[in-house]
Amino acid sequence: MMTTDKAHNCRDDERTNSNIEKYGLTVIMIEATDYLPSFAYSIGLWKKFGHPEIISFGLTTKTLHSIINIAADIVKSGQTIQTSRTYSDFFETGRAEFITVDKRNIRDYFGTAIDFYNTSDLPALQLVWTDRNDKFPWDKDFEEEFVYKQPLLDRNADFKFREPKNVATFTTRQWLELRKPILRVVHEHEGDWQFLTGDQMQEDIKIVALEQLVLRDKTLNDVFDLDYGEQADRDSIGGQWKRSKVENDEDVE
Repeated sequence: MMTTDKAHNCRDDERTNSNIEKYGLTVIMIEATDYLPSFAYSIGLWKKFGHPEIISFGLTTKTLHSIINIAADIVKSGQTIQTSRTYSDFFETGRAEFITVDKRNIRDYFGTAIDFYNTSDLPALQLVWTDRNDKFPWDKDFEEEFVYKQPLLDRNADFKFREPKNVATFTTRQWLELRKPILRVVHEHEGDWQFLTGDQMQEDIKIVALEQLVLRDKTLNDVFDLDYGEQADRDSIGGQWKRSKVENDEDVE
């Protein structure tokens, strides 16, 4: 059964429970944006079979739905999906392997499942697929075109941004020299990132590597998934981020 991630309510639980009883699972589908990849994940394998849920990224929603159901069929047959083997039965050409999702990455992708189970402490495996040359993302010469289409959720929990760690980003002298907190993050329509203290003037703007910001304040990882043309504001480090559309990209220009 396929559905889409959305606001959660009791009727959703009833529908999900019904699908789990009838099909063994429901599949949540998230469409790609210009910046973020598509993905899909199961709900029900943990409840029905005591098996980790399955997630996969970067393909069409039709294909993702299909491969989640193939994985579910393996589980329904009484088998346990293994992280130590390569599978060739998910695609006509190409292979798949499964990796264990780091619990620190669960909240970023499993929103409806967290609501359904009432916990983020749920087990999950990620199905990772090979490129057109049958190489996995961790292999040498994996096609660059696909690098950001399937983030690897068994790693990178300390640095969740999809850009390279050394990508140049805009910040302020107040952050760099006075250690003031970042209170606004802007992801420009053109792709640049701004990490602002809110009291900066044009002459205060500095350029640093993205990793420098995250190393000092890991809560910046909470907004790694800001889409192009979105921003997030908060009152203090640890405060709740409030997301909105960017009205313009003139904060540091």
